[in-house]
Amino acid sequence: MTILTDQFFDSLASSRLDTLEAETLPPECYTSEEFHRFEMDALFQREWLCVGREEWLENPGDFFTVTRADEPIVVCRTRDGAIKALSSVCQHRAMLVAEGHGNTRAFVCPYHHWTYDLDGALVGAPAMNKTCKFDKKEAALPQIRHETWHGFIFINLDPDAEPLTPRLAALEPVVANYDFASLRGPRPEEPTIFPWNWKVMLENNNDGYHASRLHAGPLHDFIPSGLASFPDVPADSAAYYRLNGTLHPNAGFNATQKSVFPVFPKLTEEEQNRLLFVNLPPSLSLVVLNDTVLYLIMDPHSAGSHALTIGTLMAPEAMDDPLYELKMKMNDEAVEQIVGQDFHVDELVQQGLRSKHAPRGRYSWQEGAQRLLNVWLVDRYWAEWDRRRGPSAPVTQIRGSGAA
Repeated sequence: MTILTDQFFDSLASSRLDTLEAETLPPECYTSEEFHRFEMDALFQREWLCVGREEWLENPGDFFTVTRADEPIVVCRTRDGAIKALSSVCQHRAMLVAEGHGNTRAFVCPYHHWTYDLDGALVGAPAMNKTCKFDKKEAALPQIRHETWHGFIFINLDPDAEPLTPRLAALEPVVANYDFASLRGPRPEEPTIFPWNWKVMLENNNDGYHASRLHAGPLHDFIPSGLASFPDVPADSAAYYRLNGTLHPNAGFNATQKSVFPVFPKLTEEEQNRLLFVNLPPSLSLVVLNDTVLYLIMDPHSAGSHALTIGTLMAPEAMDDPLYELKMKMNDEAVEQIVGQDFHVDELVQQGLRSKHAPRGRYSWQEGAQRLLNVWLVDRYWAEWDRRRGPSAPVTQIRGSGAA
């Protein structure tokens, strides 16, 4: 029996109320494969999805490949220095023309050696001269919409989607002094697949409530849950954020409890006494310290699994420090301990969500970021459900009363 009914979608209204009145999303939003397929249409086929960083494409011919919503994509830098996002599906027999990452002069399909320029134009098609009405201009690799935001590259599979950057205006004053675009870091390892829903991952990364409890100890006590705050953003914003005060300036996740790399030079005194968590759902989450930025790129594979890419950014000169490797090791060991605690509970939360006793729980004030995510999600779930129901279907009074 389907769970996708008017009653189910009306029930989501209670998840976007004020934090102290709201309840969590239904467990089926995390466990149902039927809902996962719905969500792929509602979000991942329509929203802007982070695929990487501009510095992964330093030189003409540099490229990397990703798959989003089951679409294979190659992102490259052309000879004139522009960034292109292209379908990597050969327009002959659907073989992929690129794998992994590297540098190339052209994309050559290994199957039949159709050759595409870096801008996607078909420039070579062996033994096609006898084929009736074959026009190479009509067989280019399809272009995928893309935008960049402070060095992060986003793609969108919906040709009619609203542009991304205008809907991030509310974040600009918040992120300006960190200068994300100028930061650099080691290229992340290949994505790791984890056995829990992507929303469990995103919620945990922004949960101020658990910080002083799950992570109690010297590696985290200087960032107490009681100093979390959750500023509202405009209704049309494509992102949201939370702040968390620290007990001393320029705090860091390592044995010294302090920043060990150069502190970002433009930060105000207020910014040096807090951490920033920035979220561009459904794919990018940032943990912003005063000397490093951790970024998480999420790619759902099923209701109960997602691929996760984790990277680190810092001031470029930090990597020239003779002690860089030792400092990174110290940071990494602390972060691995904290993240290990998170991953353990994430997996158990996913197990609990599958239980017949899984609740629609209530929130603490320290979980305001979860409510901000709920608002972003539910509005898009409703929009997709309305598209499926048709323009003449009425919006119920229950849903209307749930608007925040």
